[in-house]
Amino acid sequence: MADRVETTSAPNSTILATRVDPTSSRYEANMRFMADLMSQVHNEEEKIREGGGAKAVESQHSKGRLTARERIGLLADPGSFFELGIYSASGMYEEWGGAPAAGVITGLARVQTRLVMIIANDATVKAGAFFPTTAKKVIRAQNISIENRIPTIYLVDSAGVFLPLQEDVFPDTDDFGRVFRNNAVMSALGISQIAAIMGMCVAGGGYLPVMCDHVLMTDGSGLFLAGPALVQAAIGQKISAEELGGAAMHSAISGTVDFREPNDEACIARIRDIIEKWGYRRQSPWDRKKPVPPALAAEEIYGIYDPSPARPYDMKEILARIVDASHFDEYKPEYGKTVICGYARIGGFAVGIVANQKLHAQQTDHEGHKRVEFGGVIYTESAEKAARFIMDCNQNLIPLIFLHDVNGFMVGRDAEWSGIIKAGAKMVNAVSNSVVPKITVIVGGSFGAGHYAMCGKAYDPRFVFAWPTARYAVMSGDSAAGTLVEIKIKQLERTGKNLSEEERKELYESVKRSYDEQADPRYGAARLWIDKIIDPIETRDAITQALEAAALNPDVPEFKVGVLQT
Repeated sequence: MADRVETTSAPNSTILATRVDPTSSRYEANMRFMADLMSQVHNEEEKIREGGGAKAVESQHSKGRLTARERIGLLADPGSFFELGIYSASGMYEEWGGAPAAGVITGLARVQTRLVMIIANDATVKAGAFFPTTAKKVIRAQNISIENRIPTIYLVDSAGVFLPLQEDVFPDTDDFGRVFRNNAVMSALGISQIAAIMGMCVAGGGYLPVMCDHVLMTDGSGLFLAGPALVQAAIGQKISAEELGGAAMHSAISGTVDFREPNDEACIARIRDIIEKWGYRRQSPWDRKKPVPPALAAEEIYGIYDPSPARPYDMKEILARIVDASHFDEYKPEYGKTVICGYARIGGFAVGIVANQKLHAQQTDHEGHKRVEFGGVIYTESAEKAARFIMDCNQNLIPLIFLHDVNGFMVGRDAEWSGIIKAGAKMVNAVSNSVVPKITVIVGGSFGAGHYAMCGKAYDPRFVFAWPTARYAVMSGDSAAGTLVEIKIKQLERTGKNLSEEERKELYESVKRSYDEQADPRYGAARLWIDKIIDPIETRDAITQALEAAALNPDVPEFKVGVLQT
């Protein structure tokens, strides 16, 4: 039997968390599934961290240079690097030999205890050249810095644009030029930027470091708009790379660099010295107290969470293992039960939580009729409750955490008659106009308009994290395959062709396989829809990191929602 645990005696002011039975077959099966899945993710990430491989690393070392990850290891305070976007470009550009992590490493770190964003070109991957996803990844990191006012450090070692794909790297608002525009915007906002040229920095890429507050350069590196070969071709001038754009020239003649350093180690030490002397900006308005660990073990999440869409689980049990002291003040606990709303602390920060409840619930409608509501579905009452709660959090300056396991909004006659569309519109309006930091964690399914209402990527969450169990699409693979196969069958029937049962099954499995692959969080992370795939037991730490980043920005616009559907 499971034992019930209360962390406080006040009604509805705590999560009534269950000490789970670790010997139950369902718990054990879930534990095995999650452990195997996380092992697969960790192995994939280790492979990505190899970058361009051993030969490319050896080539980098032969030039007297460190790899990007070695540089970050020296720059960041020990154990503080929180990598973002490691799956970027995964499975993409295979015709060009791939681009692990999109050839650039990004993430939050502490340098001299200060929280910073690090953006480091990985020269072991195609000489650090910019693929289309490379530019998007750098821009995503810059946008996180802009939203949260995070000082940013660029470790530059790049051959510039990957020319075979220049049409997808050069012209658009999420392409290469946006990086330099963001440099200028960040500077105007007072966001400190340091650039260290530790290898090649050529062509348009030369603008990035020069638009930063501090520019450092190591001996043997090169900074020029056109390299020696292009200069000779363009104007017939023969000149060495060192004379054209070496560290000595830029230090003594052009005056472009502020600090000339003999090697990577000295350059990184100089960056740390500069940051150590920075002053402090205004404190953010978000309330924080000393963190208190949850009353229950995070490892139990593996057994509690059920990856099968057909089997419900209690989201409150997940929250009990994430929030401080497992203490949760639930908002309207008897109304709109398929969405859980309430106040808690995570890492000491006061937060408002909006989470999908996967347990089925009994609800009484306005005519006194009882009905069963399906877990993971947003009903009219749930949407109205969530909208009001989100507005309350904005009114009282409380950051919002969204935990997704949502199938979408309820459909059918009863739902339409109850005003599901206008209730959903109200929730989407509140999310869209929210001015407090929003952090999204996709736990399981995140489908259709439910994804939007729960603060999907299009609604400007400061960070998007996902468990490896996440599913991210318009609808589930089963639903999509069933719909698409029926459409295909009708198309074929109009041409006089009838499929056998075996052919129908084969078509269904083919469509479902393709759809499930696209719904996998690794597919989304490769395309930067997700910032980081996290281990479920590290959810609390990831949210705390995000809240610490958000705390660097003290500016909160006025909260306005415009016209609300009522």
